[in-house]
Amino acid sequence: MESYTIGQAARLLGVSIDTARRWADAERFPTRREGTRRMVDGPDLAAFCVEAAREGAEDEEAAHTSARNAFPGIVTGVKLGTVDAQVEIQAGPHRIVSLLTREAVEELGLEVGARATARVKSTSVFIDRA
Repeated sequence: MESYTIGQAARLLGVSIDTARRWADAERFPTRREGTRRMVDGPDLAAFCVEAAREGAEDEEAAHTSARNAFPGIVTGVKLGTVDAQVEIQAGPHRIVSLLTREAVEELGLEVGARATARVKSTSVFIDRA
């Protein structure tokens, strides 16, 4: 079974190490000691990630969509072309780049610093093991 340090768990969760420590101290996920290091077992961290995602989804206004893979974040870049546009969103540790029409970007009011959610629905998803 794979285990993670609090620092590794924080990076995977997209939060600071202090936040991960506070969550562990509040017993939101179990930890154990290996010498001086605080460790989180992989299955426990995975369960917490699912729970945290559900809590985050409940906090947002319900979206009417069939796309279940939602990445809320902040717009970090917009490149406008004549007809198309490229929008970059930072969602926790994830950088998401999308190509869409210029008209859609203008209608949504997407600009650097705006909150946005990238929704992904795909028939082909590739997964690499780290």
